[in-house]
Amino acid sequence: MNYVITISREYGSGGRFIGKLVAEKLGIAFYDSELLAKASDLTGIPKNFIENYDETKESAFSYAQGLYGMDMSLGQKVFLAQFEAIKNIAKHESCVIVGRCADYVLRDNPNVVKVFICAPLEDKIERAIKYYNINPNKAASIIAKTNKKRRSYYNFYTDKDWGKPDSYDLCINSKNGIESAVEAICAYTKRNFNLK
Repeated sequence: MNYVITISREYGSGGRFIGKLVAEKLGIAFYDSELLAKASDLTGIPKNFIENYDETKESAFSYAQGLYGMDMSLGQKVFLAQFEAIKNIAKHESCVIVGRCADYVLRDNPNVVKVFICAPLEDKIERAIKYYNINPNKAASIIAKTNKKRRSYYNFYTDKDWGKPDSYDLCINSKNGIESAVEAICAYTKRNFNLK
């Protein structure tokens, strides 16, 4: 039986790192930016264009018009390509997928654990400065802007509200540490799918 853990996360909460550690601990695949290459393969859209529209709802009319005509923006093409890549991956292997509305894409799949990771602002600022080399004076602003972008993307492409607890199986505040978050996700997943 294949199962998938989807990780939605606030910027600076450590969600990506938590997802990577969960995948390692459970011995399953991990997908974050790796999905971009799969989406590029599916559509023929160059990977650098996909990177520009990854987790954004903006469109690129000039490029999309030349390549596809007026039917769909590049942002929508990227979303649909990632949508197909996520469904294809879930069909063939157990894995952790970070972001990209994966919880929504797999909403009809019974073998999915949907997780949301948050953290107090001070913790997010500290993490952004330490791991992403963000200017300390701009950290709070960058965090707010990134989370607004993620919320906008998620709410645009789904009928759910990003970060709203009833959209997820687990909501974890990483203030108690990365390891405790990893342990909680692994324990829940093992119990849910009767894994050893």
